[in-house]
Amino acid sequence: MDQNQPNRRRDVLKAFALGVPAALSARTASAAAPSSSPPPGAAAAQPGGGMPMPMQNAGAGQRTLRFFNREEAEAMDAIAARLIPADELGPGAKEAGVTRFIDDQLAGAWGSGDQFYRQGPFEQGTPEQGYQLSYTPAEMFRAGLAKLADASNKAHGRRFAELSAADQDALLGQLEKGQLDFSPLPAAVFFQALLDATMEGFFSDPLYGGNGGMAGWKLVGFPGAYASFSNDIERHGVAWTRPPVSIADSHGHEEGHRP
Repeated sequence: MDQNQPNRRRDVLKAFALGVPAALSARTASAAAPSSSPPPGAAAAQPGGGMPMPMQNAGAGQRTLRFFNREEAEAMDAIAARLIPADELGPGAKEAGVTRFIDDQLAGAWGSGDQFYRQGPFEQGTPEQGYQLSYTPAEMFRAGLAKLADASNKAHGRRFAELSAADQDALLGQLEKGQLDFSPLPAAVFFQALLDATMEGFFSDPLYGGNGGMAGWKLVGFPGAYASFSNDIERHGVAWTRPPVSIADSHGHEEGHRP
């Protein structure tokens, strides 16, 4: 990864929008330091018989985890903070609650692969064929985070969440390039899953648990789920000044209201 480019989320998100693979390139080396994998068919239950675990951190707040255990959630917070960091433009993915969003998704139908076709053979396909692995998302995240923890301990003798930002970036850069051995899970596929889920949590409607304070929408100027824009379509050259609106609140913003 290029450690000399400016650490600005605008650059990172622009890279995302353009489809640039090196999504971690906008990082600085001087960033401040933040505070055995199951097989593909293993159950996705939490330690402790699947019982929820209370957790408090900057990303998830005081809440009950449905899928992640404490160490996994802390690692996911750290990953989210590196993929979309907080800066002078506003909160990052961690502060926007992306870990909570991903935790909820992995605990639900998406995590268990309810809509996946899961009959073999499972062979490497072309990019046009999309996802070809036997893992459900829940299985992938559980196995991948365990492998990342192993790689962090092997390289630095510490958990991923305890590493400096520069060391976290280095590991994520290796993960992105497929340079870490996560067999049988392809490392680059897991990185893309982390990146996709982080982006979805940062830009989804807050109704789904992420995008806290509508941080993602405010960053890019997205207005949200207003019921109607009919009175604003012909107002050319007039700046949009209304705050973004969640689906949960859109019923209170009736047609005819103007800023």
